[in-house]
Amino acid sequence: MTFFNFDSRIDRLSSPHDDSLKWGRYARCAEKNILPMWVADMDFAAPPVVIEALQQRIEHGVFGYPHVTPDVREAVLLHLARDLDWRVEPEWLVWLPGLVTGLNACCRAVGEAGDAVVTATPIYPPFMSAPKLSDRQLQMAPLTTADGEWVWDLDALEAITDDRTRLLMLCNPHNPVGRVWRKDELLALAEQAERHDWIICSDDIHCELLLEPGVRYTPIASLSPEIARRTITLLAPSKTYNIPGLGAAFAVIPDAGLRRRFERVIAGIVPHINVLGYVAMAAAYRYGVPWRTAMLEYLQSNRDHLTHALNQIPGLKLQAPESTYLAWIDASGLSLPAGQTAAKFFEAAGVGLSAGEDFMPGATDYSRLNFGCTRATLDEAIRRIREACASIN
Repeated sequence: MTFFNFDSRIDRLSSPHDDSLKWGRYARCAEKNILPMWVADMDFAAPPVVIEALQQRIEHGVFGYPHVTPDVREAVLLHLARDLDWRVEPEWLVWLPGLVTGLNACCRAVGEAGDAVVTATPIYPPFMSAPKLSDRQLQMAPLTTADGEWVWDLDALEAITDDRTRLLMLCNPHNPVGRVWRKDELLALAEQAERHDWIICSDDIHCELLLEPGVRYTPIASLSPEIARRTITLLAPSKTYNIPGLGAAFAVIPDAGLRRRFERVIAGIVPHINVLGYVAMAAAYRYGVPWRTAMLEYLQSNRDHLTHALNQIPGLKLQAPESTYLAWIDASGLSLPAGQTAAKFFEAAGVGLSAGEDFMPGATDYSRLNFGCTRATLDEAIRRIREACASIN
């Protein structure tokens, strides 16, 4: 059995490997010694099979304009069928240099300027910026909690939308709360979309990162042909295999008319996937499953360790995410100084998290922690958080 060492610390600050957005954020704050645990970028090396495929391609020495090869297309279709139990026709695929590009393209491809886009908050920040950048109105329906888990508030969704609403933006699994929406929840959302004639844009980039035993991911477009015809699903290997810097993603758009509108929006503006992005995508999907399996075991252990530790700290609360390597931490029980946000408080303690207000207006008591790191890094972050909380409670 192949052994993958996820406990190995990789230096991401020393030249010529000092190009990390994640680690570079605090590179000039060495005196503060802040652990970067914010952007969704794991600290693990990519799967060896991906690195080997990239090395072989680099040795060729020519990096001309690429096209989608049968090997890339077949690897993606294999992944969709084998890993997601979703049979997709080759012509449904639209290639993209990144998933955020897809979010923005969806907003531009659906409706007209002045129309509205609805989503549920807290949410990955580009869900809130993409509609505004596309001259669309943003409608936000806050998620709620029931029986100890985050759920969609369908009444709030109904109340916030109107006859301007054209697009429902879904995140499945959800970033940042980590829910994997069940089939009945997806059917309820799809019913609302069909009743109001909304198009659905579903960001499913975290769909392979399932951490909760028994939880099953379902693409909303797989529920029925009718739902598929109104759905654009966005996917990429970048989060699962930690290759976001290679810029490779794709959309699955079954309806030909909707696909043409999407392709028209990106034509001449959005660049193609680069040579190495295609190579990494094919290798990850075709050969990366053993590495992914081992990595998920490590992430699940990190998640359980973090959840137990934080829930023992007075003032903090964390619902264990079912998916992703992201923890949405509620610090509303802390007696924070007036005007100080949770993210700023933890940053002052040496732990750099994503600010809750970036995911939902006013969510200053929340922050998002990336536990896709070594256990040693996670333990140090927990220690700093525990000491900081003890100093004020």
